[in-house]
Amino acid sequence: MKATQINRRNFLRGTGASLALPWLEATHLAGKAESSTPTRMAFVYFPFGVSLPKPDTEFGHWNWFPNGEGADFTLNKPLEPLDSLRNDLTILGGLSHPICRKLGGHDTGDTWLTGAFLPPPTYNNSISLDQLAAQYVGQKTRFSTLNLSSDGGVGEPTRSTTISFNKDGRPVPALSSPQQVFNRLFGQDESGKAHQRRLENTDSLLDLVLEHSKSVRRKLGTQDQAKLDEYLDSVRDIEKRVATSQKWLDIPKPKIDPSTVDLSATPDAPKAYIRAMYDLMYLAFQTDTTRLATFMLGQVAGATTIANAFPTAVGEKGNWHGLAHSAGKGKGAEALGKFDQFLALQLAYFLQRLKDTPEGDGNLLDSTLVLYGSSNSKTHNNTNYPTVLAGGRKLGFKHNQFIKFDSKTPFSNLFVTMMDKFGAPIEKFADSTGEMTELLA
Repeated sequence: MKATQINRRNFLRGTGASLALPWLEATHLAGKAESSTPTRMAFVYFPFGVSLPKPDTEFGHWNWFPNGEGADFTLNKPLEPLDSLRNDLTILGGLSHPICRKLGGHDTGDTWLTGAFLPPPTYNNSISLDQLAAQYVGQKTRFSTLNLSSDGGVGEPTRSTTISFNKDGRPVPALSSPQQVFNRLFGQDESGKAHQRRLENTDSLLDLVLEHSKSVRRKLGTQDQAKLDEYLDSVRDIEKRVATSQKWLDIPKPKIDPSTVDLSATPDAPKAYIRAMYDLMYLAFQTDTTRLATFMLGQVAGATTIANAFPTAVGEKGNWHGLAHSAGKGKGAEALGKFDQFLALQLAYFLQRLKDTPEGDGNLLDSTLVLYGSSNSKTHNNTNYPTVLAGGRKLGFKHNQFIKFDSKTPFSNLFVTMMDKFGAPIEKFADSTGEMTELLA
């Protein structure tokens, strides 16, 4: 039987889908935050790997990984900015997602937080760790997660401009403008009553969409029914966000002085821009506006990522991708190493802000886990992810160590360990085989 042909414009108009609802991006709202000290996680990703010259060569001190092992290690130049924070962090070597080693070197940014293989032609992904954690704590804060990237949006499969993926493996859009992020988190420009009316109108429209879809579905063929079901899943997600948004209408947003963040910063000035994004993550955590944040410094599509120009911050030409390709030895290793050092300096800035902020009988960093790293060791090499885990001392993590794992240990074992101490224990994530007891006190 031939499926009924339905005019797309009439269908969308009939379901109410022709009404755009962009303001919903600013209303990931839920119940009131609890009074006890919250736990938080932040995930910071960078592309193209790091400088890895042989340790016993002239430029060996530009190798990203430390010398030594365990508590007996010394930092090389790329991670020197983190030296004053070594009691609050652990450096991990040898890890990767085993199933992702088969992917192209520029395909693995999408998998850093998911551990999923991306089979063509669908390139279907799975849920990322931040979104899984949001299922446990997202309802406790005004925003379930904060997703940032230098490029913004979602990009395309295997070249996504976000590291966050929902339960269906679809990319969660990232914000890239500091001003836009600030307005979303702390903007006070809409009255509660006006917001209430918009939510109520949206709620009514969604009811109409779902009601109309029942009659439409019966007229569709199997493939179109599947597409409609996928669309309705998205509608139901919006419906949930509308419902939880209403719970926060009577709770004012935190009042933050805009002058405390460089909201005019752009990627053209890498240091100011990266610090502005870190400042916004810090403020979101400090005010308990969210407990989960992701920041994709750059995506893996080579010259098309806005972050490709970031190496100008250390006097190199604006070609991060090219810099990584020429970092095999000699001056090339030094050039990328200096940029690795620049990125580590910005990470140190963020971690120090967290550590300098008192909370309970400790500080903000003590109850916050920060995962920093890449899905490449060198460009196109999907093993030995450069990884730093910082914070969480009050959650049971011990630090001041460099741990080398063998290739049999899945990166996702770290995720299981983090989730357990975060307060949302899971038995398995992707291809995990257990926890990393080496990280625990």
